[in-house]
Amino acid sequence: MQNWLAFLIKSVLLGLIVSGLLLLLMPKLRSGDGWSVPWSKEQRYNVDKISFSSAINNAGPSVVNIYSFSYDTRSLLYNRRPTERTSLGSGVIMTEHGHILTCLHVINDADYIGVVLNDGQFYEAQLVGHDWLTDLAVLKISAENAPVIPQTEDPHTQVGDLVLAIGNPYNLGQTITQGIVGATGRARITNNVAGYANFIQTDAVLNEGNSGGALVDSNGYLIGINNANYKTLDNRRRVKDVPGVFFAVPYKLAKKVMDQIIANGRVIRGYLGVSGNDIPGQSGLAITNITPGGPADAAGLEANDVLLSINGIRIEGAAHALELVAETKPGTILNFEVSRNDQIFTLPVNITELHISQQ
Repeated sequence: MQNWLAFLIKSVLLGLIVSGLLLLLMPKLRSGDGWSVPWSKEQRYNVDKISFSSAINNAGPSVVNIYSFSYDTRSLLYNRRPTERTSLGSGVIMTEHGHILTCLHVINDADYIGVVLNDGQFYEAQLVGHDWLTDLAVLKISAENAPVIPQTEDPHTQVGDLVLAIGNPYNLGQTITQGIVGATGRARITNNVAGYANFIQTDAVLNEGNSGGALVDSNGYLIGINNANYKTLDNRRRVKDVPGVFFAVPYKLAKKVMDQIIANGRVIRGYLGVSGNDIPGQSGLAITNITPGGPADAAGLEANDVLLSINGIRIEGAAHALELVAETKPGTILNFEVSRNDQIFTLPVNITELHISQQ
């Protein structure tokens, strides 16, 4: 009996000693993380992984595929049959009434526009209107309770924000690419947007078919309408794409354009009739050219004048000045604070409407 009792006590003491050594040598056992050894093939799954699936679940259903068809009826030498051309793009459902924002170049000159929702439903779309200066177009489909993309009045987009581009590249189906905002207020210099569309620059990859799709933040809120990648000329003067530099029309601008198109069928902008540049290290707009017969010419503005403020609002730069004028209702008189030959004075300017021929 005594031998059995001594054996039991020794076993308990040995167990306590071994347990203490294990707790001392393996701290994870104290926190309840379980047993693991470096050579074990089975690793503990990390439940804290970073994922943007909720953002995609919020925004994805609102991004649609757009197929536009046009028919070239010009007769060829021995072929009088019309040629069908198909253009591929994406769009974003903006209202519960079925209004869709996309890029104008996606549907330009189309004879028929088809829209496929994320759930596979197909609709014929009608063109409500378009805007050459921002390369945007508004479509309408007859869909009840269309899934509207999450929106906020001011997304507060900043350089360095993580963004997700949603679209249908190469007709592969809805695809997500990820990047960051590289710049805001970037003027994309082309024939139809110079000075009037300050783009978001991002490195979220856009391919053929992404145009018109959504650029969203990490919560799935719309911050821009994807447009195109940056292009330049190679040493043989051929146009080539620049990798990693892509543009999107900012949400606030796109929303303004859409609202005007829905209300008026077109975008109404104020027109000043000047060309100008930023002033390095200073605010204001340095005028380089005056359009003959335009509002600025009629008011007495001259080349080399520096515009300092408009109706008391300090001008940050050329893009800011053009934006203030563009948002002014035609027929409005604006007071421009002008610096000329070291003298500062004020000139009233009667703003007229910008027409396409004046872009």
